Amino acid sequence: MTRSRSLIVGLVVLFAIGIGAYVAYDQVLSGDSTPPLALPSSSPDALASGDPTPDASASADPATSGAPAASFDGDVAGTWTVAAGSQAGYRVTEQLASLPAASEAIGRTDQVTGQIVVTSDGTTTTVDSGSLTVDTTTIASDESRRDNRMRNEGLQTDEFPTATFTLTQPVEVPAAAVAGTATDITLVGDLTLHGVTKSVEIPAQARLADGQIQVQGSITFPLSDFAIQAPNIGGFIISIADEGTLEFVVLFDPA
Repeated sequence: MTRSRSLIVGLVVLFAIGIGAYVAYDQVLSGDSTPPLALPSSSPDALASGDPTPDASASADPATSGAPAASFDGDVAGTWTVAAGSQAGYRVTEQLASLPAASEAIGRTDQVTGQIVVTSDGTTTTVDSGSLTVDTTTIASDESRRDNRMRNEGLQTDEFPTATFTLTQPVEVPAAAVAGTATDITLVGDLTLHGVTKSVEIPAQARLADGQIQVQGSITFPLSDFAIQAPNIGGFIISIADEGTLEFVVLFDPA
């Protein structure tokens, strides 16, 4: 009886250790689970707090963001300016000295400005021009040591305090997007990051909803394309991947 009881206790202990190991891997070693920035799932007010920190509440569920929202019933033609709730930031894979598995570093800011100009002839809606500016000095992650290094290494925000994107080709807005359904578009323009300007094509989604034009997109590129060298954070980060992702969700109000 004693031997059977010991065997049972041993199995229980092993099971508990196994569960603990799985939880540790799932919550720590498997990396950051913060979802990418996405269109609001319901009202733009869900993003109105402007919290720049990587938090799941700042992003909508990509599986639901494509659902039709309240369509815009005003005159879409005119100038639209960036509204509260817009965010932009980076996502890069890094190897922390304290963890055996790679994780994602995520930095975000709500300091986004800019405008777009929209025309419409009643049947076709087009974004004729537009530009965005991001204050890179305000990008924050969950680690102050990483952010401090970004001032003079990596993005070198002390030297390059802004990043900009300017459309170089008009964007025809699909009818479904005008009706409130998130629809794929491509943004062609000049991206200036770390003092380097490149012509890029950014896959994005757009829609007119809740009285706003809402645009979400991201682009992944080698850091070397913009002369970015991974910051050296001795004792904290062992290595950083040689490519990163720029992501954004921008909400526009009529000017």
